[in-house]
Amino acid sequence: MTHLAIIGGSDAGISAALRARELDSSVDVTVVVADAYPNFSICGIPYYFTGEVAPWQSLAHRTHADLEATGMTLRLDTFATDIDVTGQRLEVRTPSGATESIPYDELIVGTGALPSHAGINGLDRLGPQDGVHVIHSMGDTFALDQDLNARQPRSAIIIGAGYVGLEMAEAFITRGMAVTQLQRGSEVLSTLDAELGSLVHDELSAHGVDVITGTTVHAVDKTSAGLIVSGNHEGAPFSRTADLVLAVVGVRPNTDLLERAGAGLGAGRAVVVDDRMRTGLPHVWAAGDGIITHHRLLDITYLPLGTTSHKQGRIAGENALGGDRAFQGSVGTQVVKVFDVVAARTGLRDRDAVFGGFNPLTTSSSADDHKRYYPGAHPIHFRITGDMSDGRLLGAQLVGRRGTEVAKRVDTFATALHAGLTVDQVSDLDLSYTPPLGSPWDAVQVATQAWSRAALLVGTSA
Repeated sequence: MTHLAIIGGSDAGISAALRARELDSSVDVTVVVADAYPNFSICGIPYYFTGEVAPWQSLAHRTHADLEATGMTLRLDTFATDIDVTGQRLEVRTPSGATESIPYDELIVGTGALPSHAGINGLDRLGPQDGVHVIHSMGDTFALDQDLNARQPRSAIIIGAGYVGLEMAEAFITRGMAVTQLQRGSEVLSTLDAELGSLVHDELSAHGVDVITGTTVHAVDKTSAGLIVSGNHEGAPFSRTADLVLAVVGVRPNTDLLERAGAGLGAGRAVVVDDRMRTGLPHVWAAGDGIITHHRLLDITYLPLGTTSHKQGRIAGENALGGDRAFQGSVGTQVVKVFDVVAARTGLRDRDAVFGGFNPLTTSSSADDHKRYYPGAHPIHFRITGDMSDGRLLGAQLVGRRGTEVAKRVDTFATALHAGLTVDQVSDLDLSYTPPLGSPWDAVQVATQAWSRAALLVGTSA
């Protein structure tokens, strides 16, 4: 019997365990989980705080019983401390504090990522007891929920305006709080060009969020007057006070365990794996937010995404049992809802494309989500990036009202990127049409045709 040990109870780890049990019901699968909440949707946490998802147990993709019914063994509240690569044993700390050794034939590590402090003084010493929070786990969720219920804070400062930061701004506004959102860059949602990020900014402002861009936060301090966030805003000293502070300034790969075991680090100081999820250590595989990302356009980068973690985990689970499946690469497809606006992106922006050695042209356009004569049409705003050398599609960015199917339209671009289509070839796609839902040329194709016209003009002028 094969003994498969897996570290991590989130996307990568559970996907690996499920795939292994799916392929071989005789394999012994032990999943070591650092907390008591395996297979919970961390991406769904903001909607628990808006009240749209309740109770908190609803955030479980699968219950504890569902997981164990597949035949895997869950070791909850158990922390992996060391990997004995030569002896093929995993050292763990049990809930009682005792040390135990788990033998394995194959080991899959899915330890994920940790919240980044981004060099902000105070985040390393202040915590939920002080009103300073992060959102990265169910434990963080319970701590914030308890604080909101116990103290009833009236104001919050959110440090960071990425995906989770924007979703939590909506959650706090929904709860009647005054919200200040601080962003280091020139615009919110830095994964989009500023031209489209400004549309998301406008939506936040329209719902009462005080958005302050161009702000570098240096410190968070607790005083009798409240929590003070201080730093620099466009060259001048800056400070704001609030009852609660939420820091969502990104993540860093959790590599300590594998690094100590001898694994190499690469992009973003994430663990290096090949496209089969092999770490280079014998019988040790890795997947998820702790490893580098194989990208279809950039080759190797670090781009932690839940969808990617699920795929990598599934591949690791299959290959650890003797399979030979390769991860086909990410194109970085992401989408977020901010109040009544949806923003999405996939592939490369202009500056990413230059970095990747391409010859990019990026164009802006807009197109209605469906025929205007049918009531309720709204524009979708696009930024399309293609390669002037060969016409290849490199990336797309979209912002539109909720209901304009932005998420599904970005998926069309993601599929085209995966297939290596040119921008012109997107017009050849046989996309659906009915007046209440689209147009004979879908908005996706209107946007790519605008790029082709611009590319023709640039080429002619050159």
